[in-house]
Amino acid sequence: MIEIKIPSPGESISEVEIASWFVADGDIVERDQEIAELESDKATLTLVAEEGGKIQIQAQEGDTVAVGSIACTIDTSFAGSAPKTAAAPASKAEEKTTTKPTEAKAPVEASENYQDVKISPIGKKLMEENNLSVDDVMAGLQRLTKKDIQAVVDVKDQPAPITAKTSTISREAKRTKMTNLRKKLSARLVSVKNETAMLTTFNEVDMSAVMELRKKYQKKFVETHDIKLGFMSFFTKAATEALKAHPMVNSMMDGEEIVTPDYADIAIAVQTPKGLMVPVIRNTESLGLADIEKKLMELANKARTGKISLDEMTGGTFTITNGGVFGSLLSTPIINPPQSGILGMHNIVERPVAVNGKVEIRPMMYIALSYDHRVIDGKDSVGFLVKIKEMIENPHHMLFDGKDPDSMLLGI
Repeated sequence: MIEIKIPSPGESISEVEIASWFVADGDIVERDQEIAELESDKATLTLVAEEGGKIQIQAQEGDTVAVGSIACTIDTSFAGSAPKTAAAPASKAEEKTTTKPTEAKAPVEASENYQDVKISPIGKKLMEENNLSVDDVMAGLQRLTKKDIQAVVDVKDQPAPITAKTSTISREAKRTKMTNLRKKLSARLVSVKNETAMLTTFNEVDMSAVMELRKKYQKKFVETHDIKLGFMSFFTKAATEALKAHPMVNSMMDGEEIVTPDYADIAIAVQTPKGLMVPVIRNTESLGLADIEKKLMELANKARTGKISLDEMTGGTFTITNGGVFGSLLSTPIINPPQSGILGMHNIVERPVAVNGKVEIRPMMYIALSYDHRVIDGKDSVGFLVKIKEMIENPHHMLFDGKDPDSMLLGI
């Protein structure tokens, strides 16, 4: 007999909630099998069977239990045993057989020759009472009459009945207990609104250059890097370069001090079945577009399957969120504390814009920067968005630290 205890999701977390059990009490489990999902106020994690055997659950779903307490026990003497399966309940016909001996009946089911033959409930009962199979009935039909054939023709030609769709009116309401993760998220969002001087500034970006680049090189990019080239890698790289030009946007408050990292750890908001999670891509200043795409896919898959660790969601210096994937045209994203800024991407919509004195239809995206005005001044916030706009509309600038290649060539 071994005890499976609640692991620690990370520092400062003393208790978790049993979100769900993947097995039932008394089931036979295998070694390394995932048996439960745990939820803390910062992350979710899975509980794994350390050995195979028969499980006895000690904490129920919805219970809040302390880290280190016993979640379940496993009787290893049952290791390798086949899982127990409940016996199927006896049918009424079987009950009659066990209580009152009767003559064995031939099966009603048809052979391969008559698989499509439909039998009414009354006809089936009559066949059972007279010990007849479908083959017996079909063999007993000496000939088909006009009436039999006409009945088939009438059924075949009859249009399918049109039934009116009836709407049901309900006054029911469902109540669901808030998870620890949702409660903590709620508290954090309220604290951001109450404890920061949050403002939002906006700009718009012409996505033509990036879309043309993706269209032109997507196939070769996939062949080379085994991953698709998306929009998020462009914005992550552009934000990284913009943070270099406006380091205050990468800063955060720590008591009476302002901390400004000389690196960029970009957090990317990812929608999961458990809610919004924000995994962090570290040192994006050292990564190329393919590296960013691969790391983002890895972290997003972990987040959506509940396998992401607490360390992979902490320590970001700046956040990007993309409401455009859900169709959002414009929004004011909320800061992810203790960071001071968050970039919001939105839906790409074709709109008429003025280009060199002429009206053209271009794929445009609104972008938003929500920022803590205690740390970031208006000049830096607006300049940050302008820098991102310049790099997205001229992607080659990302190769030159966000600067104009012609200006660098001319030394001006």
